Formats: sequence, C-alpha cells, structure tokens
Amino acid sequence: MALPSFLQHLKVLEDSGLVESAKKGRVRTCRMVPQNIRLAENWLAERRMLWERRLDQLDSYLLELKEERKRGED
Repeated sequence: MALPSFLQHLKVLEDSGLVESAKKGRVRTCRMVPQNIRLAENWLAERRMLWERRLDQLDSYLLELKEERKRGED
C-alpha cells in the first residue's frame, strides 16, 4: 500500500476515534483506543442481530410461499 493511501486510511480511523496517533520527528506512533473499539463492536453486533433476524423472517416467508405454490399445483 502506498503511503498516501495508508495515511488516508489512518485518518479515517483517527476521525472515528478508533485510533490515536502522535508524530515525533519523522516517526508516527499509532495506538488503538480500546473503549471506542468496544463501542463499535457492540454497535456492529446489534446490527448483525437485527439483520440476521430480518433474513430469518425473509427465509420463513419465502419457504411459506414455496409451500403455498406447491399446494396450489396439486
């Protein structure tokens, strides 16, 4: 990865509060911010549960439709 691309990605992580960095001379030191990463992880877990539930509902609905069509053909 080219340095400009890497710095762009780093800026996104810093802007989101997931990473902090400090520059001393020519050296940039980065560290993760654990409490913010946990917040992001919790938010993602909630989204995952929501979408899994929605997809399970869609699956059930589609199976019902398939069964109804089968019964209609008989």
